[in-house]
Amino acid sequence: MKGLNHEILKLAIPNIISNITVPLLGLVDMMLMGHLESVAYIGAIGLGGTIFSVMYSIFSFMRAGTTGFTAQAYGGQDRQEISYAFYRSICIAFIATVLVLSLQRPIEWIAMQLLNGSPEVLGYTSDYFRVRIWAAPAVLCLYTFNGWYIGMQNTTIPMVIAILINVVNIGLSVLFVNVFKMGVVGVALGTVIAQYTGLLTAFIFMLVRYRQYLVPVRRAILLQADKLRRFFKVNTDFMIRSILLVLTIAFFTNQSAKLGDDILAVNMILMQFFYIFSYFTDGFAYAGEALVGRFTGAHDLSNLKKTIKHLLIWGVALSVPFTLLYWAFPEAFIRLVSDQPGVAEQARPYYIYMVLIPVITFAAFLWDGIYIGATAAREIRNTMIIASLLVFLPAWYFLMPVYGNHGLWIAFLLFMVARGVSMTVMARRIWRIH
Repeated sequence: MKGLNHEILKLAIPNIISNITVPLLGLVDMMLMGHLESVAYIGAIGLGGTIFSVMYSIFSFMRAGTTGFTAQAYGGQDRQEISYAFYRSICIAFIATVLVLSLQRPIEWIAMQLLNGSPEVLGYTSDYFRVRIWAAPAVLCLYTFNGWYIGMQNTTIPMVIAILINVVNIGLSVLFVNVFKMGVVGVALGTVIAQYTGLLTAFIFMLVRYRQYLVPVRRAILLQADKLRRFFKVNTDFMIRSILLVLTIAFFTNQSAKLGDDILAVNMILMQFFYIFSYFTDGFAYAGEALVGRFTGAHDLSNLKKTIKHLLIWGVALSVPFTLLYWAFPEAFIRLVSDQPGVAEQARPYYIYMVLIPVITFAAFLWDGIYIGATAAREIRNTMIIASLLVFLPAWYFLMPVYGNHGLWIAFLLFMVARGVSMTVMARRIWRIH
């Protein structure tokens, strides 16, 4: 047990360290916008981020699929397939890059039609989008690099890349906003430069550390029918899962905007604490992807089951201090993000949802990693369909008209409960966990 926990922590801690920088970036962006003259800037960052979350969700299967396939090849000691897991994924990244950049204007137009916000918020959102879209090639290629590194049981390199990206991003955003007075454009430009810095670093690590896996590409192997069929089947299901997840969060953001700029700002601030906890928990989820994939590839069912149980225990241990922290200092966290008059007062009735986030969501985050490592794509797709379409939308439909923003938050938390419960039930059938 001690040995397995050591392996989990060895993989999880670098992920946690790197993930911490992600919500810190979100907090810094919110703080930079929250100290400007209008709450519209906060809403613009929230809506702009939602556009890119939805867009990238279509392609985020590249990271998950690459991790699962690579980890299983690593566990099965299949050196050739380790290499081709990367090659197939990077080819998809190049295709996705061409597609996104070619369709940027239609994407912007559709987003502006679907988003609810004041003209001021939408104007700033459009400015943000037109700059940040040029980070897409780097983001999409980094999905492949990071997924492959995690599959190779190396979470240190993704940690270094993530820290570098976010430190550069934060530094440039502060410079562009506070010194050059560029507003939302400055935040977007900082993101673009930082992402390409990360991509260059990922490529250098590949050449220095894993050059031996850069075997000459043979077209016959790359396009092997059975491998491609499984690659696209698994990744299509992962894609559906990711799209439903991000569309649910986007729908939550859009419904928040309907309640006015003040409530939109409050909800975007509160969601930062959802992301903070998710990134801590995702450190263990990524460890689950690597280990579950490895033990699946090695056909080691005993260690696979032990890994799953250990991960869930770590999830419980992690959720308790976060719950206590959110309960003890809610207003201090809110005021740290924004000093806009009335924001803390507007947020006060909704503190309870921030407090409930850790205990309600940890199971869903961890099961995601377990299912991805096992490439249990059909199952993760089905559980997301249940949670989003059969739980969240009906709950929103019945609760929000009656309870307003409270109803919206209850629907979102029920969505997370449904994800955790459905994946737990299905896992017992898949792996016969008792």
